[in-house]
Amino acid sequence: MRTEDLEFKEIEHKFVLDAAFDVLRFREALAALGSASTRAIRVRDCYYLIEGGLERRFVIRHRFDAELHHLTIKSIETDTEVRDEINLDLGHHAGDQAARVDAFMARMGVQWSGTLHKDVEVWYFPDCEVVYYVASTDSRTVRCVEFEATRRDSLADALKIVEKFERATGCDGLIRSRLSLPQLLFPELSEKLAGRA
Repeated sequence: MRTEDLEFKEIEHKFVLDAAFDVLRFREALAALGSASTRAIRVRDCYYLIEGGLERRFVIRHRFDAELHHLTIKSIETDTEVRDEINLDLGHHAGDQAARVDAFMARMGVQWSGTLHKDVEVWYFPDCEVVYYVASTDSRTVRCVEFEATRRDSLADALKIVEKFERATGCDGLIRSRLSLPQLLFPELSEKLAGRA
């Protein structure tokens, strides 16, 4: 894939962590790489599956946190390594617009929706964004790390960047999840999507 073909692509690897994962060692490994900046934030993501979303293979996410206020289309793939991600920046000038987004989405025929919260630590490198988070709904919790290539000269180069950070942090021996976060936390969504895979 050429660079212009990757403009609206997310290229990342996600790992679901068990209780044995050493977060302190992970943080130390990232610090040794000399990250440009770090951030800890709380994120709220509301996902919507609208009419046509199953057939056209996408969900819509409304994200609001201290840094971002986005409405996003994310493609549904059998593997989340490479997928479409198109963000519209809603800005913070009007505050959280959850009620307006809900009303907007309702006009599109919402078939399912679910909200999750994430406590996130982010390390921003020039070519990669590394994230550790605990995500939860009312009934489920999952801990993950994600490595997303932010420099995407080609698909091969982006995957090399992701793999470089996996090796540097000791995550290269973990089993990569091919499911999206809402699929992990909302079994009813995962069932709907599995029926259309």
